[in-house]
Amino acid sequence: MSITSDRPATVDTEPVTPGLTDARWTDGPGGYTGVEPTAEWAEEVRRLARARNATLLAHNYQLPAIQDVADHVGDSLALSRIAAEVDADEIIFCGVHFMAETAKILSPEKRVLIPDERAGCSLADSITADELREWKAEHPDAVVVSYVNTTAEVKGLTDICCTSSNAVDVVASIDPDREVLFLPDQFLGAHVKRETGRDNIHIWAGECHVHAGINGDELADQANSHPDADLFIHPECGCATSALYLAGEGAVPEDKVKILSTGGMLDAARQTGAKQVLVATEIGMLHQLRKAAPGVDFQAVNERASCPYMKMITPAALLRSLREGRDEVFVADDVAERARQSVERMIAIGNPGTGE
Repeated sequence: MSITSDRPATVDTEPVTPGLTDARWTDGPGGYTGVEPTAEWAEEVRRLARARNATLLAHNYQLPAIQDVADHVGDSLALSRIAAEVDADEIIFCGVHFMAETAKILSPEKRVLIPDERAGCSLADSITADELREWKAEHPDAVVVSYVNTTAEVKGLTDICCTSSNAVDVVASIDPDREVLFLPDQFLGAHVKRETGRDNIHIWAGECHVHAGINGDELADQANSHPDADLFIHPECGCATSALYLAGEGAVPEDKVKILSTGGMLDAARQTGAKQVLVATEIGMLHQLRKAAPGVDFQAVNERASCPYMKMITPAALLRSLREGRDEVFVADDVAERARQSVERMIAIGNPGTGE
């Protein structure tokens, strides 16, 4: 969806912050580097955002410095809904590409930038629009339910979207006699099937490579070595089924195992009575959890669970985006309209969730 804007690509309406006049960035395999997240950097980022009349959004999995400089931090759908509501000309979405697309879908009149357009998503890439068309042709009467972690084109072929926090409610709202095609995350799909008891749900074999890599063996080892800790587990994780098995076998008390979206983790963090919590999701989430409950010891189940795409939004990339007006996200009008309907149908069931 292309819009016309009179705002110049490069904005510099005030003197730049001292110390950053000659800031340069280098484009490498992991993204843009060469700029450190100093106090001067944060001041310059905020100055440029004001000059552009831009709102800075950062996903929970972003680098801590990016989270701290943002106007709003959260999960992808919540941030996209904020993007639609804020009074701003531009949205700078510090996340991965499908998230910036969703913001554009819900706020078509605004200019949406992602600091590095190469920041993709292994889960969103696990199903293409053509693959979904073929799958739908095999099940012509099925209802297509897509996780919001999908491309705009896939959302445009979807009947109703869902988040991890409302996926069970979305599927439960569908006529029990209708087949359901659930995509793309196989672990979230297994969670939905387990909770709803449906035997007519077909699940796409996609996964987030980071969450899939948090396995049941290391969860069991961590739980054994931290017997008093609560377990916060994202349903995209490969270890989610293992966690429920441990609870069912009595190896871990059932009340300590919580399958939660990122937004749900923050809510649970503020309410937990545990002194320690083991967290199974991307490690960027620890920053917000520790801010939400500073008296709790949050530890990653897998300290290597870092998304390289999320971490492509570096301090250098953000500064480059604000100075040069890059990289803009476009969604074709017809695709955006269909995708918007699938998101609105989700919201209409009464539980829009809080994102992934």
